[in-house]
Amino acid sequence: MDLELTGKTVLITGASKGIGRACADAFAAEGANLHIVSRTEADLKRAAEEIRSRHQVAVTVHARDLSVSRNVDELFEATSDIDILINNAGAIPGGSIDKIDEATWREAWDLKVFGYINMTRRYLAAMRERGSGVIVNDIGTGGDRVSYDYIAGAGGNASLMAFTRAIGGRSIHFGVRVVGVNPGPVETDRIQTAMQVWAEAEFGDPGKASEFYANWPMQRFAKPEEVADLIVFLASARASYISGTIFTIDGGKNSDNMIL
Repeated sequence: MDLELTGKTVLITGASKGIGRACADAFAAEGANLHIVSRTEADLKRAAEEIRSRHQVAVTVHARDLSVSRNVDELFEATSDIDILINNAGAIPGGSIDKIDEATWREAWDLKVFGYINMTRRYLAAMRERGSGVIVNDIGTGGDRVSYDYIAGAGGNASLMAFTRAIGGRSIHFGVRVVGVNPGPVETDRIQTAMQVWAEAEFGDPGKASEFYANWPMQRFAKPEEVADLIVFLASARASYISGTIFTIDGGKNSDNMIL
């Protein structure tokens, strides 16, 4: 299937690791040129070298903290002509309301919630003026199946889900699609570290982290590449009638446990 992405320009935030890095590889494999963004320049440069070598596409690195609004503005000035934006930067920590203080809550939302909103605000306007473009928001099932022990993520992800539906339901009328993806737990470095912490708390042994897989479909979590494949399809011309909706990728799991 030709996704018609050859020669397109894609900007991916949080692109040095995990789902963002998998997206960068997947878009590059389809012939798209990339702008990749994260806070850590060394990780970005390493990723860019590997992607260029493997796929022979242009990869431009932007080391920026997108929780700071001026950095969003500066990034936009350098990349205003992109075809596709993948909002992926940010991870909201787990914890109940008595465990997540205001400073922690605001820091997490500044990057993921307001970061997505500010990025969309800037790039949507440029895409609307051109009459074309796609924005995909990588959100998370914590906004759908809410948990007391993931309260900051429940509120933040639910906000981004509503935001995506509201913007995407109107933007398609002026040629821009906005869609969302809700992954459940994904096998990233972050979740592996978190599982060790949970295993220590639950079993007294971080080496027993794999026991958490038992109740999940196929006895595993999603792979970053599986989430990336969905994002790439939704960003492609093959999904041209899809906007203002959220796609869940969690193996059909119906639980409020370990929602990310």
